[in-house]
Amino acid sequence: MQTPSSNPSRHLNQVELSRRWRLSPRTLERWRWEGVGPKFLKLRGRVLYRLDDIERYEAEQVRQSGLAHELAVSRSAMPAPATALSAVG
Repeated sequence: MQTPSSNPSRHLNQVELSRRWRLSPRTLERWRWEGVGPKFLKLRGRVLYRLDDIERYEAEQVRQSGLAHELAVSRSAMPAPATALSAVG
């Protein structure tokens, strides 16, 4: 019989995920209570996170920072410049 650490699992428990993200297991508990963070399973009182859900959540958190990103976002939200009107005579 394989132990969970020797079996390449498709799930992480709370402690394993907290180590992966270098945060407190209590933070994950709070996130679950607040309804934030990755999706989780609760099976017979055990909390498990599917690796697919963890990786999807990580991908959703990717952000580009800096002034260049802010300018690009604000420019894309601006309406196109108006064309010059011909003189009416």
